[in-house]
Amino acid sequence: MTLEVIPAIDLRAGCCVRLVQGQIDEQTVYSHEPVKVARNFEKAGAGRLHVVDLDGAFTGQPANLDVIRSIAEAIAMPIEVGGGIRHLETIEAVLSTGVDYVILGTVACEEPDLVAEACRRYPGRIIAGIDARDGRASVRGWVDETDMDALALAHRMVRSGVEEIIFTDIARDGMLSGPNLEALRGVTKAGARIIASGGVATLADIESIAELSDAGVVGVIIGKALYSGQFTLEQAIKAANHA
Repeated sequence: MTLEVIPAIDLRAGCCVRLVQGQIDEQTVYSHEPVKVARNFEKAGAGRLHVVDLDGAFTGQPANLDVIRSIAEAIAMPIEVGGGIRHLETIEAVLSTGVDYVILGTVACEEPDLVAEACRRYPGRIIAGIDARDGRASVRGWVDETDMDALALAHRMVRSGVEEIIFTDIARDGMLSGPNLEALRGVTKAGARIIASGGVATLADIESIAELSDAGVVGVIIGKALYSGQFTLEQAIKAANHA
C-alpha cells in the first residue's frame, strides 16, 4: 500500500496561513493567493488537497466558500474541506463549491447521528476529523477539550458509516516536532483508512508514517514543513513511495 502525500491550505480571511497548535494568535501568513498555492501543489504532483476554513472552525460557519470554489475551479485534483461544517445544509453548501470530500470534526464528537445521515446522503464523501490532545478529542477549532477517547470516537465513526479518518495530534501540529506514531498506530484499530496529520518535519517522518501503511494509514497531510522549506512536495512524495 502506498502513502498519499496531501498538502494543506489553511484559509483565514481569504489568505493561506498556518497556526501553531491551532492557536489563533500564533498565525503566519504564507500567501495572499491560495489559488496559486493550490495550482503549484498540483503541478508538483499532489493527488489530493487538504483545505481548512479556519474562520469556520472558530465560528462554526464556513467563511471562505468563495475562495474554496475558486480553488476547486482552478485545479483537477480532489479536494477535502473542513472547518465549521456542523449542519447537513452546510455540508451541501460546501460540496456545491465543487470539492470532493467534507471533513466533520466537532459534530463527529457531538452528533454521531448527523454523521450517519451525512454518510447516507453522500456515500464515500464524508471524512471524520479526530483532533486529539493527550488521547482526548478536542472540538470547535481545538478550543474545547472533551472527555471522548480518540480511539472510541474512531470506532463510533466507523459505526456511523465513515470510511476515512483524519487523525491530528494537536500537540504536534505546526511544531515540526515529528508525528505521534504510537497514537497514530492506535487509532488504526478502528478499521477505517487513516490520514495522519500534525508534526511532520523531515522526510524520515514521512517514511516512518509510510511504514504504517499496512496497518491502514493511507495518507499524510503536510503543511508547515512545506511552507517553511523543510523539503519540497516532490521530495515528500518520493519519500512516501520509497519507504
